[in-house]
Amino acid sequence: MSEHKQDYVAEKEFVDEKFDVERSSVILEEEENSPIPEVAAIVSNQDDPSLPVMTFRFWVMGVIFSLFLSFINQFFWFRTNPMTIGTLVIQLVAYPIGVFMAKVLPAGRLNPGPFNIKEHVLIALTANCAGGTAYAVDIIVIQRVFYKQDFGFLANLLLILTTQMLGYGMAGVLRRYLVYPAAMIWPSNLVQVALFNTLHKDEDLAPGQWTRYKFFLVAILGMFLYAWIPGVLFPALTAFAWICWIKPTNLVLSQITGAGGLGIGVISFDWNTITAFLSSPLITPWWAQVNIAVGFALLTWVLVPICYYTNVWNAKHFPIFSAGLFLENGNTYQTLSILTPDKVLDEAKYEAYGPLRLSVFFALTYGIGFAGLASMVTHTWLYHRHKLVAQWKQSREHSEDIHHKLMQAYPEVPDWWYASLFVIMTVVAVITCEVWDYKLPWWGVLLAVFLSAFFCLPIGLIQAVTNQQPGLNIITEYVIGYILPGRPIANVTFKTLGYISMAQGLMFVGDLKLGHYMKVPPRAMFWAQLLGTVIASVINLVTANWLLATQKGICTPENPNFECKSAATFYSASVIWGVISPNKMFGPSSIYNSINYFFIIGFLLPIPFYFLRKRFPNTWVEFIHIPVLLAATGMMPPASPFMYPNWVALGFVFQFYVRRYHPNWHLRFTYVLSAAFDSGTAFMVLLSFFIFDFRDKAMVPWWGTDVSCPLQSKSYIPATPLPKEA
Repeated sequence: MSEHKQDYVAEKEFVDEKFDVERSSVILEEEENSPIPEVAAIVSNQDDPSLPVMTFRFWVMGVIFSLFLSFINQFFWFRTNPMTIGTLVIQLVAYPIGVFMAKVLPAGRLNPGPFNIKEHVLIALTANCAGGTAYAVDIIVIQRVFYKQDFGFLANLLLILTTQMLGYGMAGVLRRYLVYPAAMIWPSNLVQVALFNTLHKDEDLAPGQWTRYKFFLVAILGMFLYAWIPGVLFPALTAFAWICWIKPTNLVLSQITGAGGLGIGVISFDWNTITAFLSSPLITPWWAQVNIAVGFALLTWVLVPICYYTNVWNAKHFPIFSAGLFLENGNTYQTLSILTPDKVLDEAKYEAYGPLRLSVFFALTYGIGFAGLASMVTHTWLYHRHKLVAQWKQSREHSEDIHHKLMQAYPEVPDWWYASLFVIMTVVAVITCEVWDYKLPWWGVLLAVFLSAFFCLPIGLIQAVTNQQPGLNIITEYVIGYILPGRPIANVTFKTLGYISMAQGLMFVGDLKLGHYMKVPPRAMFWAQLLGTVIASVINLVTANWLLATQKGICTPENPNFECKSAATFYSASVIWGVISPNKMFGPSSIYNSINYFFIIGFLLPIPFYFLRKRFPNTWVEFIHIPVLLAATGMMPPASPFMYPNWVALGFVFQFYVRRYHPNWHLRFTYVLSAAFDSGTAFMVLLSFFIFDFRDKAMVPWWGTDVSCPLQSKSYIPATPLPKEA
């Protein structure tokens, strides 16, 4: 067996039984196919280059769905329990509309034949680029809400555009390593490919058996009706802390079992709450959910209680779980009191006011983030170094599988298209930061872009195999915090340029891989991605400005429906890394200095598991993935601990039990059910907003609307004020 084939066999051993695919849904029509079984079972090995793609139907639906998704997802981002409408929903909704348009429009240029699968894919790709909320919106929110600063619409729009589009240049380079090679399977794309194939072929149904589309419509209606119960009528069901209610006056019981504490025993009956900060448990592979569950439990239910109740870092002065900022005596840290008028740290005021303190949970999550980033480097080297060399050779020889050969029928996007866009966006970013005084100099912008480009390939390798993406947010804010201390807006701008450029680049790469599987012309994909990104940038900003102007107390506890937990955590990070700086927070003189040892722990941790896997092949040891395990708590805060057990419970039902014991039902309906749950819940939340929040009305109060355990809002005892020398 050749070395190239051995690489694919090794990859097959790693991914086997980790991703859901319709293994028998495609009857192969040629002998040549992908060497990856999952891909061979799902992706067609034939193509029809004559199918029209950028049709009138594409432009109409691509624009409308991009407008819809960018508004809806940005709107929900501000909600206390946010949610995201994913591309699966657009896939399902676009199909009957496309078929209808093909029937009613006059034949000709506006209607060039039946609605085809490539049009459908391109519509979904456009909507996907518009579906994510722009990370730079966080900068705008904390400037206006917390720092009382506003640079205006033009500055905000340019910042969003540059941070959202810088990744295109990286995607252009990474095509050779993360799109063309067959081993880079991008498992989340297989779900979409399966759904596209399902919608565009006749289903072989038994008598009385439902189609997937009928199932989708019924499930949407069912979830829409059900979601009113925990969402409006009986909010206590969103976080049913039944153990805490046994003795709500008990401080320790409230800390351990309260929904605002560690959440042990809390049951949630609300799909929106369970999936608010996590991906759908009906889609995430079970092996990955187990890694996430183990990482969550070790941190939240083992390490945090040990540190808190042994009073590490004076932990008992603060809540056991909080993303808040505190003084040494447990009172809230008033950041504006230590800043100059132009929002830079005033050292004299800081010395007089006192150091910043964190909850033990918040401090430990930074340590786990350090470990996760270091483990990613080690894991990539141990598991993927040979593949990197092989792919480098393959990229020069262009010797790939059947799908790459079929794509040769279409003109590739010239490298200079990507390069030009990359250079233009970099220049605009520099001009934006200089003209509007973000306190980030031109070389800071270039350094952020360099960090993003450096980490893009190794992180892309992990995501292409595991469907998990470790973030760069911690390392970027750490680096610039040392270089430019005391500048919060410069810190978050650098973080956004460094982190989101990479994340956007990999999103574009993932979409390019989907187009690669579906044989969509590369140039059509390029323009479709640009279209969705530009639409989203404008609509995200307009939606944010509307909510900031109309919602009183938005992004604060004064508005319980729009607390913007992500923005609140983003603000806390801006203070920790930007105002105070990592040297003061984690340097040699800080009580949190030991957090730096997590870098070493994370770097070493994958090594023993790598050798265990070699010692015990084809066992459960193969499924241990340290970067995924350490990234488990990356969304806490703002995610609450009680969300994780409920998330894993649903994952066990569908990704383990149903998949194992009812495989046919699982392959037909699980992913459709996930999309229906998202859609039904979203429609309910949006309608309830205009019925209640928009009209400043509320549900009639009764005991079911009291969702809190009495102590969980302040489940700690503040210390007495400490003397200055302490």
